[in-house]
Amino acid sequence: MPTYWFKPKRHGYGATPITWQGWVVTGVAVLAIALAAVLVPPNAWGWTAFFAVEALVIAVLWVVSRRKTEGEWRWRWGDR
Repeated sequence: MPTYWFKPKRHGYGATPITWQGWVVTGVAVLAIALAAVLVPPNAWGWTAFFAVEALVIAVLWVVSRRKTEGEWRWRWGDR
């Protein structure tokens, strides 16, 4: 039986962490983006590098959370 780290959101699209592993993955993603914002120099190549790091981190978070979510991702309107 697989262990799920995320559950589908009640409203909207996506998932939310429900275990410590899900929170760690989300926290590491936030920390990586924050570090990139602080460490990348503020010039044209720096902005390009920052957005490349940001896109990569978000893509990895998206893939991991999709694979570790119990149920499907779809738009949800709440308790309707």
